Amino acid sequence: MYYPIPVSPQEIVELKQKPINEELIAAAIAGVVKIARLKGQSLDDLTAEVLADDSLLDRDARRWLSDIVAQAWRTLP
Repeated sequence: MYYPIPVSPQEIVELKQKPINEELIAAAIAGVVKIARLKGQSLDDLTAEVLADDSLLDRDARRWLSDIVAQAWRTLP
């Protein structure tokens, strides 16, 4: 199934209505990168947000996710 890359926070929230699979997760990550760029954020800004302490992910999971986001940042046009 094809998921377009979200271009707004609302579109990312709407992804919650879809069944979770690898393509959906990839689209969500690509959307986060795209939105951050549109807001003028740097990769360091986005990485800091991902690494910020929260109750959803432990430190190792946040670090793993920040690596994935950084890879997407470098890969996506």
